[in-house]
Amino acid sequence: MVSSESAAIVYIGVGSNTDRVCNVKSGIRALRENFASIRYSQIYESASVGFVGRDFYNFVVEAQTHFSLGEAIAALKNIELAHGRLPDEQRFAPKRLDLDLLLYNDVVCESPIPIPRPEITYNAFVLKPLAELAGERMHLPTRKTYNELWQQYDKSKQPLSLVDPEGILI
Repeated sequence: MVSSESAAIVYIGVGSNTDRVCNVKSGIRALRENFASIRYSQIYESASVGFVGRDFYNFVVEAQTHFSLGEAIAALKNIELAHGRLPDEQRFAPKRLDLDLLLYNDVVCESPIPIPRPEITYNAFVLKPLAELAGERMHLPTRKTYNELWQQYDKSKQPLSLVDPEGILI
């Protein structure tokens, strides 16, 4: 178990558009094995972005970890690989399981990946669930809370449909 005193708070975007229920459930089990104190946003269904494909299930997980930033990224990549993701897989393509580290404490950096993730501010399926879990947290680059960013977001750009979590979230 992770002690909360020295643990980092992370927010992870979760998505799947291939065998969605199975892959999301399996991904959650893997996240529980690697991270502690997990909380979930609601699950949303949204159209694929950047390619023509099946709709995605998307949500955000809040968790605690003792992993460094690099270790957290590696753990998420390993979970994706275990779910059949190819190391050289295209960014805009169908995904069995897509895990994106959105926030790591209050870190702002460009390397090894951009944190906070840029897609937070332009994808409804990331911003809405993040605002549910971290609404009062500050998006440091804009100096606005995630609730403020969601309130200002043009919701007509990417419609979201709420998914019944029954049988998905464990």
